[in-house]
Amino acid sequence: MGNFEYSGIMKPGLNAILGPTGSGKSSLLDILAARKDPSGLSGDVLIDGVLQPTNFKCISGYVVQDDVVMGTLTVRENLLFSAALRLPSSISFTEKQERVSNVITELGLTRVADSKLGTELIRGVSGGERKRTNIGMELITEPPVLFLDEPTTGLDASTAKAVLALLKRLAQRGRTIIFSIHQPRYSIFKLFDSLTLLAIGRVIYHGPAQSALQYFHSIGYECEPFNNPADFFLDIINRDSTAVAETTDYAMNLKENEDDSMDNLKDADYIDKTIVQKLHEEYLKSAIHVETTRILKAIEAKQPTSRKRKFMHSITYCTSFSTQLYYLISRAFKNLIRNPQASLAQILVMITLGVVVGAIFFGVKLDPSGIQNRAGSLFFLTSNMCFSSVSAIELFIRDKKLFIHHYTSGYYRLPAYFIAMLIGDLIPMRTLPGVIFSIITYWMIGFQNDIWKFFFFMLTLIILAYTATSLALAISAGVDMVAIANLLIAFCLIFMNMFSGLLVNLPSVMSWLSWLKHLSISRYGLTALQINEFRGLVFCQNTNRSYENAMANCSWSTFQFGGMCYGEVYLCGQGIGYDDWAMWQNILALACMIPIFLTIAYLRLHFMKKFT
Repeated sequence: MGNFEYSGIMKPGLNAILGPTGSGKSSLLDILAARKDPSGLSGDVLIDGVLQPTNFKCISGYVVQDDVVMGTLTVRENLLFSAALRLPSSISFTEKQERVSNVITELGLTRVADSKLGTELIRGVSGGERKRTNIGMELITEPPVLFLDEPTTGLDASTAKAVLALLKRLAQRGRTIIFSIHQPRYSIFKLFDSLTLLAIGRVIYHGPAQSALQYFHSIGYECEPFNNPADFFLDIINRDSTAVAETTDYAMNLKENEDDSMDNLKDADYIDKTIVQKLHEEYLKSAIHVETTRILKAIEAKQPTSRKRKFMHSITYCTSFSTQLYYLISRAFKNLIRNPQASLAQILVMITLGVVVGAIFFGVKLDPSGIQNRAGSLFFLTSNMCFSSVSAIELFIRDKKLFIHHYTSGYYRLPAYFIAMLIGDLIPMRTLPGVIFSIITYWMIGFQNDIWKFFFFMLTLIILAYTATSLALAISAGVDMVAIANLLIAFCLIFMNMFSGLLVNLPSVMSWLSWLKHLSISRYGLTALQINEFRGLVFCQNTNRSYENAMANCSWSTFQFGGMCYGEVYLCGQGIGYDDWAMWQNILALACMIPIFLTIAYLRLHFMKKFT
């Protein structure tokens, strides 16, 4: 399989994959669990003598190295989420609750069953309890095969022993448990039923764990008294033990006979590869490998000769779209309520900013300063609603690992996840702050005292926030780093602000650049707000110049010479229409941009690499 040269049998029990860093433990585990990109792989993975089903990853369990749980939910709620989405609808909700309770008891989590797992801001359960919760979410479906990637990572010695003892009890009930592990202590090593030793993608031992010392003794490696066998095996590979002296001499003798083309290779690297090659060759000649090969050939002989290798990954679901959507929305709102720092902070910022802006532009007048203050305040409000939506970039990046694990394990469909995330973010995080901000700023600044104009003002700010949020999602979906997404969204919004209509008079822009204004979110928002506010206003009422006369000239000179200036004249000078269609077409444009950006975000999630 790719760089691996592996053939072996994993039986019910604890099957450990051991090796130094970079040996390929996690990659081999991913291949066996059908979670590796099949491109470039060859060979077959058989389950009970037949080809691995294409949806194997959905019917087996897989515990990733980094915990992937929702920290704001309790242990019971995380397990119930897994049960509700991964168990078939034929099982009643009461039965699912009973299975969750049984798993909690089996894993020894009764004491913390109703405690939150914890986040950066919420103190939760211990590391061992968190790891057991991850295991429990996979045990809910009672999978016949359970994979674990470095289950002891980040745990102290006592907790690591407790986790492996738990896995041993599960294995004794007939489950096949396959896991990678790095340098376990002796009390943990004693629990292993099968051991696979890897180095640079090559197998140097595969067989009963308790026979490994005898095997290495047979090829000339003696474990020192009181030495941990796991450490001893790694010492052989890394030539750090006195038992490796003979192998080191062997490697150096080989090196002396090589031609000059290898002179540029470092001695240490060359010795490592030579040692691994020698150990691999010794294993291929061993009785253990010969017996394994004989069994595998007997199994292969029973397979149909017309069998075609298929490296397809399909995902099957146990629940309907509506069920998945319900539990995802419920989880999203629980997460929001129990982690209120972000939402409350945004609301408090909006309130504070609204009061400050209202105080700065307080009570705008119908004089020359009123023109400038109105245009400036509307531009600021538009920019603020756009840039406040930048926080949405974390929506997909923050929980990317959680999403990938759940999606590939068959928890839920992508459309259900996408819609639930939008509902959980747009309604509370974009609508409510927009409403509060509108109420404060509109009346403090002193825009037209017209309730319908106020509601249009509020609608424009909310639609503006939705559109900017959709843009942020389209940029951030599929991106790994928040910093990169921040840079891209900031560039787009600054560029759009340049074509909003305040910083530059759009009719004066050169024709070959003027088309860029149609891509500006802030231009549509600012234009709609300006028409809503300026239409019907009269500035500098010190002459009898008629409205028809002013509009016939449609020139800003009427203001410059002290004449009567209508708001429509200002709009005309900015190249902006002032009828109802001119106002609503901007809202329509924003409403059309939202599904376009969301479609881009969805497609980026859909085509995002979900396999290693």
